[in-house]
Parts: sequence; structure tokens; C-alpha cells
Amino acid sequence: MKIEAYETLTQAVQSRAVAAPESTALIFLDEGGEELRISAGEFHRRAAEYARALAGVGIGPEDLVILVLRHSQELLYAFWGAMYLGAIGSIFPFLTDRLDPQIYLERVRELVIHSDARAVITYEEFEPRLRALLAGADCRVMSEAEVSRASGSPSEAQPWPPYSGDKIAFLQHSSGTTGLQKGVALSHRAVLNQIRAYSRAIELSPQDVIVSWLPLYHDMGLIAGFVMPLVAGVPLVLMSPFKWVVDPKILLWAIHQQRGTLCWLPNFAYNHMARVVRQPDLKGIDLSSMRAFINCSEPVYLHSHAVFASKLAHHGVTEEMLSTCYAMAENTFAVTQNPVGAPARADWVSLRSLQEERRAVPVEPGGPGSTSMISCGFPVEGTQVQVVDERGEPLPERRVGEIILRSDCMLSGYYRRPELTEEAIRSGWYFTGDMGYLAEGELFVTGRKKDLIIVGGKNIYPQDLEAIASQVPGIAPGRSAAFGVYDAEVGSEKIVMVCEVEDGGLAAVDRKALEMELRKRVVQQSEVALSEIRLVSRRWLIKTSSGKVSRAANRDKYLREFAQEDGFELE
Repeated sequence: MKIEAYETLTQAVQSRAVAAPESTALIFLDEGGEELRISAGEFHRRAAEYARALAGVGIGPEDLVILVLRHSQELLYAFWGAMYLGAIGSIFPFLTDRLDPQIYLERVRELVIHSDARAVITYEEFEPRLRALLAGADCRVMSEAEVSRASGSPSEAQPWPPYSGDKIAFLQHSSGTTGLQKGVALSHRAVLNQIRAYSRAIELSPQDVIVSWLPLYHDMGLIAGFVMPLVAGVPLVLMSPFKWVVDPKILLWAIHQQRGTLCWLPNFAYNHMARVVRQPDLKGIDLSSMRAFINCSEPVYLHSHAVFASKLAHHGVTEEMLSTCYAMAENTFAVTQNPVGAPARADWVSLRSLQEERRAVPVEPGGPGSTSMISCGFPVEGTQVQVVDERGEPLPERRVGEIILRSDCMLSGYYRRPELTEEAIRSGWYFTGDMGYLAEGELFVTGRKKDLIIVGGKNIYPQDLEAIASQVPGIAPGRSAAFGVYDAEVGSEKIVMVCEVEDGGLAAVDRKALEMELRKRVVQQSEVALSEIRLVSRRWLIKTSSGKVSRAANRDKYLREFAQEDGFELE
């Protein structure tokens, strides 16, 4: 699909509103399941209202506008309206029961003050809290209702200033639990370059229908599930991420009803749907219209694809539909993509060589001492990928090192954080902090550099241990954290796992038997012995704003609550 040579993202949306005002821009499914079709003309009109409202209260080009809004139509229009005006929009996670309220509010205040944000738009109930929080800051706090009242009446001559493709379009903020989040500044040109390259990688066409439940404060949801379809003119079906979590069948029914063709999912979603959706919920459902379910934003596991495909095989899902992608906000979105229509390749390698030598040595699939790594595909057009050692020197194929990249869709920098930009970008290459290897041109990601646990010379990737824990009956899937704690007595790290138990609680499980089962499976599948297991109740683990378990934050919590019992000193 050819994406027109627009200078800015706003030109694409405005052009479509003029050329095909009645065409469907998106189908919005609200919390109650009601379906609302929004035309290209209506989307443009509502976004323009937001631009006028912001201009009416003194917001201008280059001003940062932070959006603390629920998943709603207002969020969509506010984000695009800020761009119409030439302001810089940034969608921020809003407070939910999984986030610590005090940490969340401190993070909002720190972000506003450090970034010199000029406006915060939020929902009406939250406005007094934010207004009090930001008292004294040179920042306008507005509710949705106030913006609506300020929008005034349309004028035929829109006052949108012309600007070049090098201008910052918006910020994507990194997920986190504590500390100031990094604002990834992306220019219009970078985002358009990404959309053109990624559209070719997935063979996007006007016949596609993208279906998404992903939150818009995360790069996968923002780009693949919002910006790309609007710019490309491909219909989008959008639903609430929080509605999906409690009732995941709504995604499958939306695909069935709207004849969806493309859907992006983090790895946990495959397990979540396979586990939670019941067969009676699937009666009459047809998913054969899908071209690809694309696994992205988390480490990919063969087992997750297998259980998902098995659950939905009788409803049209095939192995060929299960694709993969490696992406990050710093490259706008996609770095690599597996060819759509072909299953992602499983690379069976020696676990011992991977852990002890940082080499991916091919072995017999499923054989003793083997582990499967799933390909994230090939670099998208305009993006180069290398794997380097600690000195930044390129490594040969099948040697594990840090993944670095350079492209025409990279970040302009971290917003008002020049020291972080200088640290991350060296000689034009962005150092991702992810570990992996290349094999026959395909990228395989092994884990995060900072999360690596080194025990007796072995390199242990915590997500592998967490994936094993998710398969143990009695442990809540996706609710485990593995990390290393230095043991001065042995002069090395010990491996600690903190696991939440299923909904019955600690009193309902045989803790000794559960710990023994977990230890046994970890040794069998990873050749690693756990030093300590802590079983905890639900909601003990800290998650990031994007819903991922934060190993660093949970390690700190473990040290505060448990370590002194075992004779370890707080670090």
C-alpha cells in the first residue's frame, strides 16, 4: 500500500477528510459494548475543535500538552488536536488500581515541571486532584468538559500553522514505576518514514481492518493501533484495554463481526485468551479473515503461540497467522518484522552454550539441554540492526550481545534530557539495552541487559524463569518476578523468585508442594537452581504503567520486606 508523500501526519488526516469525508476512520467500541462509527470528516472536525480550544486558552506551537485521560473518544481527538495546533501531545497512563496513587501523582508532577508542560487535559473527576498537585506550576489544568466549552464555533479558515516534517509531532513516554519517565520525541518525518516502511513489511492494503485493544500510552497501541491506520486510511476497530483484560473474548468477537485482518498482541495476551475464554464463548465465531496476529513488545514464547492456536484452531486460526515483531518507542515502533503469512521461525539452541558462552549453538529441536528462541523477523526498510560486544564492536552471527540500531525513523532525542540522549545514541547508533543475536538475517531477542542474572558464570534471563512459573498450577500466570541478589558469602548472585498465587490466596495452597514443583520445573527446563522462592498474595507485585512486572521495583520491595530476615543487608 502506497502512503502519500505527506510532510506531516496532520496533512494525511486532513486530506482524507476532504477527499473521502464519509469513509470510516474508526469504529469505537465503548465500555458498554456500543459501537460508534466515526467518519474521516467527523474525526477531523472533532480534532479541530480541540485545536481551537487549546489555542483559546493560550496554548501554541511547541507547547507540551499532557493527556491524562481514560480510553475514550476524547483522548483520540485531544491527541490529534494538539498536533493540528502544532503543540506537542503526550498520552500519559491514567491512575488505575494497579498503580500506587502516591507514586503516580509524584510522577505526573515531576514530568510536568521537568518538561515545562503548558497544559494537562484530564477527566472531570480527576481535575481537582491534579489542579491541587500542580499548584504553583505554570501549567493549565483542564477537564474534558472545559475543553469542549472553550472550542467555540468552527471557522472556515483553519488557523493551523504550517510546519516542516522535522518538527516534533508528539512524545511517547517510557513505561516505569518510579523516577522521571523518558519522553521519546518523534518528528513527523520519522513517524511517516516508519509508517511507510512498516506498511510494506506487513503488506498493508486498503482491504485491511486493524483491530486493537492496546492502550494508547504504549508505542504498540499508539502507532500500530491508532496513528498508522489513520494516516494510511485503513479502518480501525478500537476497544478499551481494561474491558479486554476482564473480558478478552470481545477482541475475538470484534474480529469476527468486523472481518478484522491485523491485530497486535503482547505475548501474555495469547496465554490470557487461551486460559480465560471458554469454548461456549466462541460458538459461531469465525476468525479466518485474519492475516496476522503479531506478537510484540514482550519476549515471544513458542508455548504461548501453541496454546493460542490450539484453542482457536476450529475457528479459523492457523499457525501461519502467528507473526512476530521487535519494536520500541525510540524507533517510533517496529525495528524488525516476521514476514506475514509465514510462521515465526523457532531456533533450537544449546541452553548451556547460551548461558555460559553467549553463543546460540543450533541443536536438535526439543532435545536434551535445548531451548527454543523465536525469531522477531528481519529489519524493516530504512532500519539497520547490529549486535555488539561490551566495547561496541560488531559480533558475528549467533553471538549474543547488545542490540543496536540506526534508522530514518529514530527519535529526535529524549525530550529535555540531553544527557540521556547522549548516553543512548553513539555515532548515530541507538543502544537499546536489549540482548540478542542475529542468524541468517533474522533477529532473536534474549532479554534485557540490565535484568541479566549472572550466577557462577552463567547468564540467566529472568523472563525464561517467569515463563516456567506461569505454567505451574497454583501460581498466577504472568505474575512472577525473577531477579538476582548478591550473596557476599558465595561471592555471586543468588536467584530469587517472587510469585503470586492464584485467587484462592496463600491459605488455599500447599506452599511447600508448590515451591517444590516450581524448583523441579525450573531445574528441568533451564538447568538453574532457585536460591529462594517467595509466594505472595495477589497484587503484591509492582507493575509498570504499561502493565509489565517491574523486576527492579520488585527486587527493591523484596529487599525491604524479606531480605533482612535472611541476613542480607539492604543495598
